Amino acid sequence: MAELDQFLRGRSGVEAIVNRITELVNGPVSIMEVCGTHTMSIFRHGLRALLPKEINLVSGPGCPVCVTSQQDIDRMICLADMDDVIVATFGDLLRVPGSNGSLADARARGAKVQVVYSPADALKLAQSQKGEHVIFLGIGFETTAPTVAATILQAHNLKLSNFSVYSSHKVMPPALHALFQDEGLSVHGLLCPGHVSSIIGTKAYEPICERFGLPCVVAGFEPLDILAGILLILRQIRDGKAIVENAYTRAVSDQGNRRALAIMEQVFETRPARWRGLGTIDKSGLGIRDEFSMFDAERRFDIKTPEVKEHRGCICGEIIRAKALPPQCPMFAKKCTPTSPIGPCMVSSEGTCSAYYRYAGHE
Repeated sequence: MAELDQFLRGRSGVEAIVNRITELVNGPVSIMEVCGTHTMSIFRHGLRALLPKEINLVSGPGCPVCVTSQQDIDRMICLADMDDVIVATFGDLLRVPGSNGSLADARARGAKVQVVYSPADALKLAQSQKGEHVIFLGIGFETTAPTVAATILQAHNLKLSNFSVYSSHKVMPPALHALFQDEGLSVHGLLCPGHVSSIIGTKAYEPICERFGLPCVVAGFEPLDILAGILLILRQIRDGKAIVENAYTRAVSDQGNRRALAIMEQVFETRPARWRGLGTIDKSGLGIRDEFSMFDAERRFDIKTPEVKEHRGCICGEIIRAKALPPQCPMFAKKCTPTSPIGPCMVSSEGTCSAYYRYAGHE
């Protein structure tokens, strides 16, 4: 670890760590970066070009917008179309296509859809708009769920009757278990998400190492962080190990953020959840507990949507499962572009298709 510490503290350059990685490569290696932020950082800093060609980096189900199911998008649009409702959402969700249009299309036809930067902004909106009901669209993993839980607690303390949350929050470990049950998926190691891990801790990945024999390394998002994570994965592969290692100790601990976990568990409980590309996964979603049901938009509103229509030709589901790369999609950079997206992987700032389009070229 002393050598790794030198890399992370900048006492050795990128060239030195890439040379160490090259020395460890002995045949093709496939490494999955689970987090969408890792995907973007890898492309933005040109790390693929620095690494040996034997290393294949693939993206996993770590983009919260990308894994939100078509049915959930349709239900969110249905809520936006209701009278006396303001839907508050993060900007990434605005242009995600549902079966019949997007939230942006709903806003164009008169629905009240407002982009906010935090759930606290949505709460303030509800306080200022007493005559209308504000619904915050809660998406994201364990990183964002605690802040949404804290907002629900604040609304509860304020006895705010015109605020609720549509919870499409998900937790990461069950999705990884579901993903790697596919024996046809060839991945040799996991670059685990730094943001999520700062909440759940490194111990959450131990069952994945034990069950699937996969090295797991938690890494930060700077180029040296990512390269250090790849180096540790390659060392484990060389040594025949499958353990959890932490290359992001400045932000992540073994146990995670206990206070954030406690707030999340106070408000939410696990439930089955729909994942794009992965189907329904047990105990992978976060539903609002009964004692806070007045803040649960699903319970407060009669949400009726037509039959879900998946977009023909879109292979976002396969990309999320690391079964395909964006250039293999017949619509990539043709019918599907950032200005006219067909699938969520092209919409989200953390989407794999968006990363390929922006940084890898699209000839």
